[in-house]
Amino acid sequence: MVDTVLFDLDGTLLPFAQEEFIEAYFGELRKVFVKLGLDAELSIKAVWAGTKAMTLNDGSKLNTERFWETFSDIAKLDAGGARTVEAACDLFYTNEFDAVKSVVAQNEISKRMVRNLSAGGFDVVLATNPLFPECAVETRLKWIGLGTKDFRLVTHYANSTFCKPNPEYYREIFAKIGKTAQQCLMVGNNPAEDMCAGRLGTETFLVTDYLENSAGMDIDEFHKGSLSDLETYLTALTPSP
Repeated sequence: MVDTVLFDLDGTLLPFAQEEFIEAYFGELRKVFVKLGLDAELSIKAVWAGTKAMTLNDGSKLNTERFWETFSDIAKLDAGGARTVEAACDLFYTNEFDAVKSVVAQNEISKRMVRNLSAGGFDVVLATNPLFPECAVETRLKWIGLGTKDFRLVTHYANSTFCKPNPEYYREIFAKIGKTAQQCLMVGNNPAEDMCAGRLGTETFLVTDYLENSAGMDIDEFHKGSLSDLETYLTALTPSP
């Protein structure tokens, strides 16, 4: 029986279109690199390369290590330079990153769902693809009135060694929270990255408000609907005693 709900963040609990977010995000991040006197275009290229390195991580290193090793190599930074950029980025995520909130739609459902599930005895996990530092996740959660304290576990690049759509990402979560795949429900807006948890025996629900399906996958097999439909779906769940 399901007693744990895993939520994706971007495009699921946090309602926005990915393209708008990426444009706004990189527009603000570029300013950080300029202030540091770095080549902005090369630095953005390094961010994308570091992100790819994390998605290909094999579990032997933390995602944060994969990212900064790759970023430093592309941007031609020594260890001290990389630490300076990392510190500047963390400061950005707790301050200027708030400007990106302009692309987020108004939404009260997410906060209500998460709080109601916790009050109802469910464990709730934020299974956001761990490509960002925790401070960046915390800022995005604030945009919908939530915080990391609202979740039993929040995945980020400093506590994860895999990324979606690698099934090992989900196995890593199950091990950390001491749950089986069958005890969990994964909620997300991307059939390739989020619904792949179903192959492990996890129940799934595809949120379609901001559906991300660039591969054109057939989604008829999944439980699916709007965020409002999800809220209704979740009210029918009863956690294990």
